[in-house]
Amino acid sequence: MADIPLLSVEGVTKRFSFNGAPITALEGANLAIRKGEFVCLIGPSGCGKSTLLRMAGGFETPSEGALRMWGAPVTAPGPDRGMVFQDYGLFPWLTVAGNIGFGPAARGRPRAEVAETTRRFVEMVGLTRFAGAYPHQLSGGMKQRVAIARVLANEAELVLMDEPFGALDAMTRENLQRELLEIWARTKLTVIFVTHAIEEAILLADRIVVMSTNPGRIVADEAVALPRPRDPTSPEFNALRRHFSAMLGSHH
Repeated sequence: MADIPLLSVEGVTKRFSFNGAPITALEGANLAIRKGEFVCLIGPSGCGKSTLLRMAGGFETPSEGALRMWGAPVTAPGPDRGMVFQDYGLFPWLTVAGNIGFGPAARGRPRAEVAETTRRFVEMVGLTRFAGAYPHQLSGGMKQRVAIARVLANEAELVLMDEPFGALDAMTRENLQRELLEIWARTKLTVIFVTHAIEEAILLADRIVVMSTNPGRIVADEAVALPRPRDPTSPEFNALRRHFSAMLGSHH
């Protein structure tokens, strides 16, 4: 088992039709993600980042190639893979606790276990005081905390995040980046995180996968060797930022 990646993307191509014309959203993607890794996908709009994420989640199927989780084909969504979107995707009629406990309850877990799981993850994302609040009563940052906790409470092994902090103000974004790294370190989760922001990718990732457009494809897969916590003002950080900026610029 040790040498099988948690997620493998094997020669994956995705085509679809737009106004009768065929479009290749992603071509020949190969990627292996190991348990506990934090991998960021960066690239311009239309390079297939979100398409790749949705296929990993089982929401779309590849036109060619295969995605496997622990060696088994990904054919549909499952609780082992959780998605966190930019627009939160919370149930407006459920409280914070209700949203977070939804997955375990839907899977028929005993009521006491659901309550304990909910309490643990509400606490982990710092929302104990707001457990009885509804989404419309929360700030954007709080909603995103609920979305992350909901995925974790559902026992996801792989968390797929599609620009989750893109709509937040800079200070909230920085706080959530820090909290996400703390949760990741504590829970040993595996994270694939899509972002447009090079700085965000360098701050968060063990590895950065660079993608380009027309057709969408993977052009680089590089480890980020900086020790954590990372300082965005350090010379090493800025050297990496210039490196990835130049790479993205040359692949537009």
